[in-house]
Amino acid sequence: MYKLIAFLLLIGFVMLLHALQADEEIALQALFQGKRSVNRAAHAAAQQIDIQKLKEGIVSIDPAEAEQLAYDYLQSNLRLDAANEPLPGTFWRSRAEVLVFEVINEDRTFPYMYANSAYDYSVTLQKPGVVMIVRLEYPRTYTVLGPITWEIKGAAELIY
Repeated sequence: MYKLIAFLLLIGFVMLLHALQADEEIALQALFQGKRSVNRAAHAAAQQIDIQKLKEGIVSIDPAEAEQLAYDYLQSNLRLDAANEPLPGTFWRSRAEVLVFEVINEDRTFPYMYANSAYDYSVTLQKPGVVMIVRLEYPRTYTVLGPITWEIKGAAELIY
């Protein structure tokens, strides 16, 4: 009888380990998806040239267009609505919060060292660029893992 109880406890323990491993793997894939989405959004935003300044010979990013396109790309890649809430039936369960969106333009001296101590992020930009930090919360599959929240950072430069 004691062997049967030990066997059942062992099966329960193995199932718990399996759930933990599966949740960790899904969390890692979700982090990769979030990082790719933030990088794509920052890159798309960084390519929005200000045509009026370009006519004057100044290479610059249009901040309004850059921000709009960054949000569009983020929403498209993470399948979010206009308020950054997840669409019904998608993987994410909570709002993607854009913590930082900053356009570094020609008014700075390059190379420019961007530093944000609040989110422990620094990057050196050689040209005008965009910095974006987004907070995502992992929708746990099982309750084995504790809550996971990431502050995903991305930066991109204007390519010319």
